[in-house]
Amino acid sequence: MKKGNNNLSIFQLANLLICAVLLLASCSKDKFHVEGNITEAKDSVLYFENMSLDGPVVVDSVILDADGAFSFSGDRPEAPDFYRLRISNGIINISVDSIETIRVKAAYPTMSSQYEVSGSDNCTKIKELALLQQGLLAQALSISYNPSLGIEQTGDSITKIVNAYKDNVRKNYIFKEPHKAYAYFALFQTLGDQLIFNPRESEMDVKTFGAVATSWDLYYPEALRGKNLHNIAIEGMKQVRILKAKERPYEIDASKVSEVSIIDVPLPDNKGKLRSLKELKGQVVLLDFHVFASENSTERIMLLRELYNKYHAQGFEIYQVSLDSNEHFWKTQTAALPWICVRDADGIESSYLSRYFIQQLPSYFLIDRTNSLYKRGEQVGDLETEIKNLLSK
Repeated sequence: MKKGNNNLSIFQLANLLICAVLLLASCSKDKFHVEGNITEAKDSVLYFENMSLDGPVVVDSVILDADGAFSFSGDRPEAPDFYRLRISNGIINISVDSIETIRVKAAYPTMSSQYEVSGSDNCTKIKELALLQQGLLAQALSISYNPSLGIEQTGDSITKIVNAYKDNVRKNYIFKEPHKAYAYFALFQTLGDQLIFNPRESEMDVKTFGAVATSWDLYYPEALRGKNLHNIAIEGMKQVRILKAKERPYEIDASKVSEVSIIDVPLPDNKGKLRSLKELKGQVVLLDFHVFASENSTERIMLLRELYNKYHAQGFEIYQVSLDSNEHFWKTQTAALPWICVRDADGIESSYLSRYFIQQLPSYFLIDRTNSLYKRGEQVGDLETEIKNLLSK
C-alpha cells in the first residue's frame, strides 16, 4: 500500500505540472509584452502606466539596473489601448491592440524625443506624432519669445503654424486610417494645456472627431473610447452651433460688446475677493507671475513697489499672480502690498503658465489701457520707459 501511494503521488504531481505548463502557455498566448532598455537611468523607477479615460494608472514599475533592461506585460485588450513608459517627466507613449511584443530602446533624460520602437506600426506612428508635436511647441515658443513681434503678430503667427500642423496631421494620420490607435492618439495632442484639435470651437475639428468615432463604431463597437469620442463630437456640435449663433450680426447687441484681447486670469485675492484683469480696463497693467518663496522675491517686490508708488496715481496697476503652494505664507507676504495680489492654488501646474507660454518664473506682461496685451517681459528693454509711454497714450 505504501508503495502504491507513492506512485499515485508522483502521478498526481506530474499531472499538476502538465496543467501548470498548459495554463502558463494559455495565459502567455493572450498577453502583450513591452520590453527593452532605457540606459543612463540606474536606480531610477520606470513606471508602466495605462492611460485610462480617467487619467494615468500605474500598472507596474521596476527599478532599473545599469543596462536599463525592463519587461512588462498585460492582458490583450478588446480594443486599442494606450500606455506609457515614464521616468519622472520623461515619457514614451505606446499603444497596444493585440498580443504583440513592443521593444523600446532609449536613454534618460532624452527618452521622450530620442527613442527607438519596434514591433508595432501604431507605436511607430505615435512616435512620429510625438516628435511633430514637440516641434510645434518649439516653433510656438520661438515665435512667442521673438522680441521683434508684437502681441497681435505673435498670435497670428502661432495660429498659422497650428493650422498647418492640423492640416498635416488630419490628412496624413487621422483621415488616412481613422480606425487605427495612432489616429485616436492624434486627436488628443495638446499645445500647452489646450487641445490642438478642439471640437468645442471648430466645426472641422468636430468632423475630425466624428470620423474617428464612426470608424471605431465599425471596428470596435463596444469600446468605451469609441463611445467617448461620440459624446465629445456631439457636445462639440452643440458648442459650435452656439458660437455660430453668437457671431450672427442680427443677434448681437452692440451695446453689450466688449473687446478683450487678453487671456483673463480670474482668481481670488488675498482677501478672498474674486478679481479679474477685465475689470482693469482703462489702466496700464503689469501682469506679474511670481513665487514669493523664490530666492530673489524680496528684491523684485521692492522694484515693483517703487514703480507702483511712482505711477499708480497716473493709472498704473499691478496684477500679481502667486504660484506659491503655501496659502498662509502667501497671505503673510502680501498683506502689506498695495496692489492686486491673487493666487492660483494649482501652483506651478497652473494652466495660465501654458496659456501665456511661460517657461520660467518670475515672468511679466504689460497690458495697455484698452485691456490688450502689449508686450511680454522678454520684449521690454526699459520697463519704466515702457510704462510711461503707455500711460501717456
